[in-house]
Amino acid sequence: MKQLLQNLKNGQTLIAEVPAPVLRPGMALVHTAASLVSAGTERMVVEFAEKSLVGKARSRPDLVRQVLDKARREGLLSTLEAVFNRLDQPMPLGYSSAGTIAAIGAGLQGFRPGERVACAGGGYAVHAEVALVPQNLLAKLPDNVDFESGAFTTLGAIALHGFRLAAPQLGERVGVIGLGLLGLLAVGIAQAAGCKVLGVDLDPKRVALAEGMGARAVLRPQAEEAALAFTRGRGLDAILICADTPSADPVELAGAIARDRAKVVAVGAVGLSLPRKVYYEKELSFINSRSYGPGRYDPAYEEKGQDYPAGYVRWTEGRNLEAFVELLASRRLDVHPLISHRFPIEKAPEAYELITGKREEPFLGVLLTYPQDETQPTAPTAMIPQYHAAEKLAAVRVGVLGAGNFAGAVLFPALAKLPQIEKVAVASASGLHAHSAAAKFGFQRAAADENELLADPGINTFAILTRHDLHAGQVARALQAGKHVFCEKPLALNTEQLDEIQEALAQNPACLLTVGFNRRFAPLAKRLHAFLADRQEPLVAHYRVNAGFLPLSHWTQDPEQGGGRIIGEGCHFIDFLAFLVGAPPVAVQAQALPDQGRYREDNILLTFTFPDGSLGSVAYLANGDKAFPKERVEVFCGGRVAVLDDFRTLELVRDGRRTTVRARLRQDKGHRGEWEAFAAAILAGGPPPIAYADLFGVTRASFAAVEAVRGGERVRILP
Repeated sequence: MKQLLQNLKNGQTLIAEVPAPVLRPGMALVHTAASLVSAGTERMVVEFAEKSLVGKARSRPDLVRQVLDKARREGLLSTLEAVFNRLDQPMPLGYSSAGTIAAIGAGLQGFRPGERVACAGGGYAVHAEVALVPQNLLAKLPDNVDFESGAFTTLGAIALHGFRLAAPQLGERVGVIGLGLLGLLAVGIAQAAGCKVLGVDLDPKRVALAEGMGARAVLRPQAEEAALAFTRGRGLDAILICADTPSADPVELAGAIARDRAKVVAVGAVGLSLPRKVYYEKELSFINSRSYGPGRYDPAYEEKGQDYPAGYVRWTEGRNLEAFVELLASRRLDVHPLISHRFPIEKAPEAYELITGKREEPFLGVLLTYPQDETQPTAPTAMIPQYHAAEKLAAVRVGVLGAGNFAGAVLFPALAKLPQIEKVAVASASGLHAHSAAAKFGFQRAAADENELLADPGINTFAILTRHDLHAGQVARALQAGKHVFCEKPLALNTEQLDEIQEALAQNPACLLTVGFNRRFAPLAKRLHAFLADRQEPLVAHYRVNAGFLPLSHWTQDPEQGGGRIIGEGCHFIDFLAFLVGAPPVAVQAQALPDQGRYREDNILLTFTFPDGSLGSVAYLANGDKAFPKERVEVFCGGRVAVLDDFRTLELVRDGRRTTVRARLRQDKGHRGEWEAFAAAILAGGPPPIAYADLFGVTRASFAAVEAVRGGERVRILP
């Protein structure tokens, strides 16, 4: 894709062909349609880059101090090397754009692919064909707001936040000093709020633009006299300083034209030498506006999507973005008259010649435009790793990570019944648990460090039974160490982790990977699958799960540790549907009961669509009674009906004939069967017992299911 970059070392502004960003959790990939050049902020970056080293040092004494401190700590040569390396790294430009969502990452709420959005944030809403933008820096665009207007949203939110800090009321007189793009937006916002506005600037053309918007506007020399007449001698109730100048004149003027106890808000980058006498005698409040609202510079808000409660912080930067979009949609503010230039992205350097004065031409709103056709970059899709025949082994020598309750109650007893598996070592964070498991289940040794097992050439197979948030990293490291890997579900908690695993598997294609989707290996499940094997039409399957209540304090309910119940356990039931159909789902819809403060996405109904048109639903419920059987599957297809009741009985109906099959002695959910299949694959050199398309497709389907629950919309499941 094309992206505009600034080299801080040589001052060059250039268009580069760079890889499109990779989708990350909590973020959206957006095809940019238009982006706005910020004449103030971006001009400062470009002009700084164009300075000599001495000039850079003079303009940023704060950075010089940091360099000197580093030199004292680490030496001159290493410091200079670090400085030159930093300067040589290209810097992305831009922070205000609009476009269409191409894909959404795991955990992103309230948005879906295909929606038109305004985007904000330095490093996010950059001048590039594709942008990666976090949730709280996105705002939906209504149909009546075009992309060019939407590209003004970030700058509009900056003006709006400054206006909110001034807190004027209906009918009050508001001054705006500096009628550049930011100032004119502030004029429009103040008027929309019912205020009378006086604008001040040095440029007659900008004064005329403000007058055309309905404000009273004057040149700087007439400002004081005009303010007295405009306010009937009282002085202005609030002043927004939107000028971009190192001079303190705007601050001095604000003091002169303000009434007693007025508010002065610095929105633009101006000199801040306050004239104490006038500010003291009038008891003026001076406020320095911080960009576009609460949340700015807070990584938890901007990067992790952690919003502030509206009851405590009504107007965050995200909600300011939404409010400005609503202002555009209501037609109370029209930004089209503020657009002076448009440049296609290929000619973006010409726009910067304009704003830096190399090209002598008046300008105001400068837009960059992007191609909107089928050839534009698309969201990267993960390639499913291909299996390459593994070396046949004489024995399966297993090292196990994790020795918790599930391992002791389910897996270790299953392994004990399989003579083809040699239990070499077990490791756990608590060496005590590993020691106890080794003694009880016949492992040769116990350990506390996973690296000890990874480095052991006598171990060819890893079983990962640790906490959910550890799975992805441990799977990737085991694959990189050349081990076959069994991972208890879930395989990953987000798309980023899953991509890491796919990359590791692609680099080690002779290693086999499987996930503990045990239910497809249960004897009754295999009988059900055979019953449907010759079907000629799509099926409908319903999986009801009486999961039982878990308190919100349980670690599996923590999205970061356990992933929540859909990702952490619901993947089992999605996989079973994929097993019956023969392919993972391609889309999901969801509905959830109100949480009532007791539940977290664990009273839900999921409906999946499959490639052949089959439909599968999962009712995952925490509001029942655990005394009732947990699982029931009903399947309808081509004159056939099958009912699997808690893996104890299977009822098959076809051509008027009813057959009932019962489990022998006890319920069997396939834990032994999955390991028999995995061991057989390892000994024979493959293929994996579950196709990789299913492993990764089902995992992505669980992410999409969470997204569907939170967004209330149908979600397409990307391959």
